[in-house]
Amino acid sequence: MIPAGKKMFWGLFMAILVLAPLLSYASSGIRVTSTAFKNGGRIGEKYVFSGFGCNGRNVSPEIRWGTLPRGTKSVALTVYDPDAPTGSGWWHWVVYNIPPSVHELPEGVGTKEGRRLPAGAVQAVTDFGAPGYGGPCPPKGDRPHHYIITVYALKTPKLGVSPGASPAQVGYFLHFKTIGKGRLVGRYGR
Repeated sequence: MIPAGKKMFWGLFMAILVLAPLLSYASSGIRVTSTAFKNGGRIGEKYVFSGFGCNGRNVSPEIRWGTLPRGTKSVALTVYDPDAPTGSGWWHWVVYNIPPSVHELPEGVGTKEGRRLPAGAVQAVTDFGAPGYGGPCPPKGDRPHHYIITVYALKTPKLGVSPGASPAQVGYFLHFKTIGKGRLVGRYGR
């Protein structure tokens, strides 16, 4: 017979094993929300890519974020699908050099030209091969993919990468300049 203390320990241990993957998508400081979907919710067709067999409208969702850490000098935002069958995931949107006074990207600002982005903000080239938002479009029959929207608070006013930089280049600089971040996860499958 297992003593009550050990049962509780093993129960807690098993709960951590089950919940750990879900917690990795949780916010880590900055509250990130959207009117387009709730955290863990389904992304609507309006925001789905138009191409590769998908028939969405490819409109970037509205994304809001709350209080930024003291010392934030700029903000960056990424949308990433870790479930894409590429071996390295898929980058759907990367925006950086967003002024710290901004706390929202309105719906539809993620066009290739980025004319409605905040002054100074820059979009990197995504895995679709161009700057701007590219919506979800997982392979037909795959389980729903996770689309992780991450907002980064940065300790520098400019990230130091050129327009047209790859997501990997931006990610490298984000790694060294981040002082806080938060996440919102949407799901989509077809």
